[in-house]
Amino acid sequence: MDLFTDEYFMREALKEAYKAFDANEVPVGAVVVIQNKIIARGHNLTEQLNDVTAHAEMQAITAAANYLGGKYLVDCKVYVTLEPCAMCAGALFWAQASEVIYGAADSKRGFSSFGGRLHPKTTVKSGVLELECSQLLRDFFSAKR
Repeated sequence: MDLFTDEYFMREALKEAYKAFDANEVPVGAVVVIQNKIIARGHNLTEQLNDVTAHAEMQAITAAANYLGGKYLVDCKVYVTLEPCAMCAGALFWAQASEVIYGAADSKRGFSSFGGRLHPKTTVKSGVLELECSQLLRDFFSAKR
């Protein structure tokens, strides 16, 4: 059995989402993977940094670019617990990530609901650990109400 499955890496992204949850941030996490190695991690920091652009994906893209020494994430997979918003999809487009894998769909703010798209060479896979990713978000928002 291959240890490095989409579920394995999504669980790593979920670990990041739990860090956000514990910090009272919207619990979204992301990891960037190249050749089955995690090279970057990120979780939402919008409250802590007082920055609306400090989404998990943005944090992970920046960390991955720093690791790689360049702005393109060609041959990289980006795992994120929630469907990227239009802003993050735009950043992923420009970064030219090879694949974006997300857990929970976001019918209100996800890039697909805006007719958004990623780089033509980027493949998208959705629904990986969708129940776990969705439940964490439901738990967070139900505690807010």
